[in-house]
Amino acid sequence: MTMSPFDLNLRHLRAIPLIARRGSMSAAADAATLSQPALTQGLAKIERQLGLPLFDRRPDGMTATPSGHAFVERIDAAFDHLAVGARAFARGTRGFARPEALMTATQLRAFLALADAGSFADAGRATGWSQPALHRAVRDLEHLGALPLVERRGRGVALTRAGRALARGIRLAAGELAAGIAETRPDASLSGRLAIGAMPLSRALLLPTAIAALVREAPGAAIEVVEGSWRELVEPLRDGVIDIMVGALRPEVPHGLAQAPLFEDRLVVVARAGHPLAHVGDPTPDQLAGFPWIIGAAESPLRAHWEALFAGMAVRAPIACGSVMTIRGILADSDCLTLLSPDQIAMEVATGVLTTIGAPRREMTRLIGITTRAGTRPTRLLSRCIELLGDASFRKSDID
Repeated sequence: MTMSPFDLNLRHLRAIPLIARRGSMSAAADAATLSQPALTQGLAKIERQLGLPLFDRRPDGMTATPSGHAFVERIDAAFDHLAVGARAFARGTRGFARPEALMTATQLRAFLALADAGSFADAGRATGWSQPALHRAVRDLEHLGALPLVERRGRGVALTRAGRALARGIRLAAGELAAGIAETRPDASLSGRLAIGAMPLSRALLLPTAIAALVREAPGAAIEVVEGSWRELVEPLRDGVIDIMVGALRPEVPHGLAQAPLFEDRLVVVARAGHPLAHVGDPTPDQLAGFPWIIGAAESPLRAHWEALFAGMAVRAPIACGSVMTIRGILADSDCLTLLSPDQIAMEVATGVLTTIGAPRREMTRLIGITTRAGTRPTRLLSRCIELLGDASFRKSDID
């Protein structure tokens, strides 16, 4: 059975970096306000759960093993995330100054289950806990900050502002601890969970190629692909629901995120086979403006290129759509035009359903790449995924 971060005792986890920095169990126990026997037993239990020692015991003190050093870094990052999440939560006048130091794994598990499920009933089904137990855990958590975390909405609940901030902190902290658990596996295999946000272009060739290779190398890993537009995926990325986004990059790097380009994509005008412009070698903007257009979402790179193509011109664009599947269906049954990557309609062009109008336009390029949270320390699984995405984009560039 896969171990959850919430299976680890948070109070004992908080003491592990103290052992590494102070070099002795007694000094760490004093700093953590634990008895030495309690900390000794707590560390021993965590090492049993992980399946390896985190420290070398010596007559003159304790030294972290290489796995111990790596795990300490993940613990520090986890509690940093939890502290940031609790910052908005600790503003109640009667709350504790540092509520994150008093939170238990049971409380965090219960609240995150409620945040994900949207109701106590669904959270109970997801966890196997009774609703009174969930209510009690969330109520105890609210008491620490003296602020409400949820408010009732019909049969469900909605997170307050403080609740959303804390849920993000818990989720990111759990992600760090899960990464630490995966990295300390004795067999050092590629393992763990990886959630990938797939924007439209990445779904055609790039991401499937990389994931197929990753599955061959990491058969024990759990990989989830979440499809959506940039707007739909960016908050799940910030919240730690997904680990990476793959697709068109923003012209300016959004706050709190990091972008890395993979390749440059050149757009092409697309229409149904047999379209009136199908045999026009290089249609002018005036000719293209004579037909209705399907355009991308506002402020997207695709939309920006379309606006640049028809700068100052009156063009009919009755449809705004981010679903390539829907766009392809509309194109096949109308005289609409749109801008897409050749990769996205390769199968339809090969089967004679769609066609490109003119050549790929030199002035219409967009950077395709990966977006992660700024400061993310990738797991081995995520690092290998990024490497394979680079390999797939390199092979694509060679073919192009």
